Amino acid sequence: MSRSGRRHRLLVAHTSLRAHLPPRFITDREDLVTGGVRRPRSGDPCARTDRADGVSRGKCESVERAQEHAPAKGPDRPVPRPGETGTALELLVHGVGGTTPQEMLNDPRTVRITGDNIAAVFRRADDVDAETSSAAHRDGPVPEAYVWCNLTSGNGTRALWLLLLPFMVINLAHWMRPCSRGRRRTVRLYGLLVRLAGLTLTVLLVAAACEVALDLAAWQCAGTRACADRHSWLGFLSPTVSDGGWWSSPGRRLALASFVPAALTGLLWYLSRRTWSDYESQQPLSRDPEPEEDGGPTALGRPGFWYGRRLVARLRAAHTAAGLVTVAAAVASAAARHDRRPGGPAVLNTLGVLLEAALAACAVAVVWVVCRRGRSERRLDRQLDERFVRRLPLVALVLLALCLLYAAWERPGWESSGRLPGDATFGGVALVQGLLVIVLAAVAHVLHRTDPDRRSVLRGLGGPAVAML
Repeated sequence: MSRSGRRHRLLVAHTSLRAHLPPRFITDREDLVTGGVRRPRSGDPCARTDRADGVSRGKCESVERAQEHAPAKGPDRPVPRPGETGTALELLVHGVGGTTPQEMLNDPRTVRITGDNIAAVFRRADDVDAETSSAAHRDGPVPEAYVWCNLTSGNGTRALWLLLLPFMVINLAHWMRPCSRGRRRTVRLYGLLVRLAGLTLTVLLVAAACEVALDLAAWQCAGTRACADRHSWLGFLSPTVSDGGWWSSPGRRLALASFVPAALTGLLWYLSRRTWSDYESQQPLSRDPEPEEDGGPTALGRPGFWYGRRLVARLRAAHTAAGLVTVAAAVASAAARHDRRPGGPAVLNTLGVLLEAALAACAVAVVWVVCRRGRSERRLDRQLDERFVRRLPLVALVLLALCLLYAAWERPGWESSGRLPGDATFGGVALVQGLLVIVLAAVAHVLHRTDPDRRSVLRGLGGPAVAML
């Protein structure tokens, strides 16, 4: 972007377009995860502090102070927007340094049209009723100033949002789908492949945490005297250093270490829920649904384009459950393998088989939820999914608790050696992810050939290329 004193004339749009936009409409979307995964934000715009990172606070405070010069139609009562009026809008966007709406519009009297204290759109006071008196504005579009400098404010905890960066990238692949007409099934297949790729990201991220906490620390290092001696904080987990303490059993070590990847999954859920609550749950204005034909207004003007409350909630539930199931499988698989040995305890062996079957069923349910058809952008979907989908993370959490109890059961003579049993299974997830990207590239190529567009990145393969990142 340019410096603070420079403005960008971003677009000239019909006024009916913005009738659908929620208060903070020019922000990242997060449709694929984590409830994704549609794009994770790089920070929480709601977490304001007294210091702005690289932004002048005097100018950023203009969002609040701009109302001092506004007439009675303040920001608490957004101006109503008629349907089709023919009025064009010119959106002005400042640079990273920030500026005031008065400077952008060259008028000391400005009115907030939409938004809040974080980001807002302003007009001149004389242009507030431009839709109803369009004859006075026929010489050119109506200028509007988008002030977003408070989005850059925050504290050090915003770095946690980097955990959602991989999901932002995979969601970007979704929006880079080549244009196509008359290939609805192929378009749906493209979206399905992207959602599945986003799901594998969650599994890989949690599996990486399991690799470090469960395999390297609890299973291998704590089970070896030399390693436990060099890392005194693992001494209470070592059977030799702690003289056979209660936590020295391999199953109990795994149960304790599983709180690390489980906490990571909970953090992902928390971050995605805050994003969902702040943005995806902001309901736009109501409008009649549009026909399902390929023609019609631009996608930005469709009623459901900016509203992904149901889809994001569904995907968040699926990704959270997938993370918890991954942790449960890592803990239970090692104990179940020990119980299946000849002469092992029959009761524990039966419990292990039942838990593995329950985990497999939960994993199938997660994939089914992700594979369900996404929302329609031509109408507002104000509903939420049934209780089964919303309670899927709770079911996975119960299974995780049962697996921890199962692994922590006393097993005399059980010792840890080598790699964690079942750990190599997670390597197959990376292979599945690669296959998904290959199929995604083939689907993108088919879509591009159906409706070639020279503006498409890499001849329609931009989305799969981004997914490879």
